This record gives sequence, structure tokens and C-alpha cells, in this order.
Amino acid sequence: MEYSLENLVKRAETAGLAEAARQREMKNSGVTADIINARMEEALRVMRQSAEKGFDPHLRSMSGMTGGQAAKLQSAVDQNATVGGNYLGRAAARALAIAECNASMGKIVAAPTAGACGILPAALLTAQEEFGFSDEALRDALLVAAAVGEVIATRASISGAQGGCQAECGSAAAMAAAAMVFLRGGKPQQSADACAFALMNVMGLVCDPVRGLVEVPCVYRNASGVAGAFVAADLALAGISCPLPPDEVIDAMKAVGDQLPPSLRETGEGGCAACPAACKK
Repeated sequence: MEYSLENLVKRAETAGLAEAARQREMKNSGVTADIINARMEEALRVMRQSAEKGFDPHLRSMSGMTGGQAAKLQSAVDQNATVGGNYLGRAAARALAIAECNASMGKIVAAPTAGACGILPAALLTAQEEFGFSDEALRDALLVAAAVGEVIATRASISGAQGGCQAECGSAAAMAAAAMVFLRGGKPQQSADACAFALMNVMGLVCDPVRGLVEVPCVYRNASGVAGAFVAADLALAGISCPLPPDEVIDAMKAVGDQLPPSLRETGEGGCAACPAACKK
């Protein structure tokens, strides 16, 4: 199959992952490298703005179920009152902030979907804060993430209604993991392995929005998704190879999604959405 991580890695052997992704986009879209770079830079700008808005302690969604919680988590991180430490805490808070911005009708970048919008930008922006990466490096990391997302979307799905939340937050975590490996100087195959680890670790995750809204448990899965992306990236960067071919893991995710009953695919009829408290008016 043309769309595969195996082929992406092969194309990256000479040019590198970001350039391989840029060249593929140039071929598919017919636009120049400058235009592609500008689009990624604009996406990065919106990601940064959505994080800033999401940290507003007074932010509330129209339902009132979410909002203001990212500010609480960041405050706990600042007070050294969390378990995961400063770096992970800041990333989780930022992912939550962007997801809450989305739930409050703010402008976000679907990465790859609105429901999973916080994971990739939180990983990249917090890595920049921690390690000093330039905006140009983050722009290229976004290209890597996009290339990985294209493979997942083509071979499987990025839709919760089709494949469960493994296809949304799982795909976002996989994209973020691959991008983080790229930023930290890993090899293309390690980015592919990180993608596979991220998907493997959330295989079967259902889509069960309470009251049919992209809020609960969605926003919290963005926070846990960035943690999963970090773990997957660290496994790959440590030299641990995925024991299964990454493309086969993507195919397995599709097979699992196809077997999920409708109640667990964004209909709001099962999982957390079916909890008695969730069904009260």
C-alpha cells in the first residue's frame, strides 16, 4: 500500500522525515514549499493562541461541564503538588487548556480532530518551553505529525464515530509521539515505532461523549494522551523497537474499531455516557 509508515520511513532515509513529508505534500497539493511552511506556521500560531485562551480560569463551556480546569491543574503544577513533575504537568495542563478552548467554542487546530486537538500542540509547545526548540523546528515537527496522521487516516480512521476514541486521541498521541522523536533527534524508524507504541497502548479506546458533547471524558483524554505520547516517544528513543510492524498496528486499530458496537462509537449510548449521573437532566 502506498500509504504506509514503511514507505514514509524509506522516503525519509535520504531527506529526513520533515522534508519527505514536505515533498509529498508539494506533490499532492501542487503548492510550493514556502506555502506549505506558511500553513504550518499559521497552524502553530493558532495552537499557541488556543492554549493561552484555555488557561483562562473563568473559561466555561456552554454546558458548564468543563472550563477552568486547566488553570487548576497548572496551579497545582506550579505549587509542586502533582505526581508527574513539572514537564509532564505543564504538558497535561496545556493539552487540557486547548481541549477546554475547543469545548468553549474557541478557535483550535484539529490535530487530527477537534476532540483530540490538545495532544499534539501541548507536546510540541511544552517541548519548546523545556528544550528551546525554534518555531522552525516545531513547524517541521508538525509536518512529521501530519505525514503520520495521513497514513493513519488512510489505512484506518481518525473518526470517533467510525473507530472510537482510539482513532481520535489515539491517533493524536501517535502523531505527537512521532513528532517528539523527530524533535529529539531520533531516526525515522524510531518515529514509526513511537507511533505504534502510542496506538498499541490505547487500542480499543471507546468514544463515549457524555450528553453527546465533546467535553467529558474527551478533555481529560487529551491530558492523558500527551502523557501517552511522551511514554511512546521515550520507549522508541531508548532504542526499544516495536515488536510488531507499525503499519500492522494501525491496521489492527482499524479492525478493532470496526468491531466496536455503535454504542461505543460517538453515539453517547455507552461507556461513560451511559453512567447514571451522565443520563440525568
